[in-house]
Amino acid sequence: AATPTVSATAPSSPAAGDQWFDTTSSVKAMKTYNGTAWKFMSDVTFSATGGTITNITGYKVHTFTSSGTFSVSGGAGVVEVLVIGGGGSGNNGYINAAAVIGGGGGAGGYIASSSFYSNAGLPYTIIVGAGGAWTDVASASANGSDSVFSTITSLGGGGGGKQSRAGAVGGSGGGSAGGGGINGGGSGTTGQGYAGGGGVTANSGGGGGAGGAGGIPTAGIGAASSITGTSVTRAVGGAGAGATTGNGAAGSANTGNGGNGSQAGTAAVGSNGGSGIVIIRYAV
Repeated sequence: AATPTVSATAPSSPAAGDQWFDTTSSVKAMKTYNGTAWKFMSDVTFSATGGTITNITGYKVHTFTSSGTFSVSGGAGVVEVLVIGGGGSGNNGYINAAAVIGGGGGAGGYIASSSFYSNAGLPYTIIVGAGGAWTDVASASANGSDSVFSTITSLGGGGGGKQSRAGAVGGSGGGSAGGGGINGGGSGTTGQGYAGGGGVTANSGGGGGAGGAGGIPTAGIGAASSITGTSVTRAVGGAGAGATTGNGAAGSANTGNGGNGSQAGTAAVGSNGGSGIVIIRYAV
């Protein structure tokens, strides 16, 4: 464990959870850094309820895999937040139609904030966005739903394109359909994700991810976060497909991953996007 600093002046460049024994003649007391300021340990501590609660070294973590309420029951404080929208659905290729290849779904929007101020006594409504549900329509597949924590909204990922159509706009954009010429990928949202890949005659575009744009037919990469104490990569785009390749696998639950596109010449089945997630942690 780290040794607390003993000094009459505050330590420079502190991190949330650092401790300082303030030897100023008028104080002489233990303090902890809450992310924005040094606070007396004797002050009312920040506490909250909601979601699945776990403890890691120096932090308490609230994980919401479905919608709920984060209620601040102790003093006000600064929390870290990760909000990921639902992934977009991947689209399908037509049976015996080599020129129609479904695009991959875009990842849900990805927003990480290390300094969100939560007020004491307030309940914060948490919305965890569902993944886009694939339906057999000759257009872009369904977008994922938005995830929300207070003023932070992460948009659902864009659905993959079909029948020579572009992918949809979203947190990250959906990949475009293959076949029928070159089609542009759906745009991502600045600060949340990247664009989907374009489609060409033989391959569809992959959905954009939180860490990079989709390609042809590669998926956009996700982003890693250690907010739960372990590094986890989420918000990966759905892979595109080719005339004879591509399995249409769904995005995993609570990742915000996009669903994969499907190849031509297979059963006309697309794939659902993965649902989103909201994770909150604070120093204890």
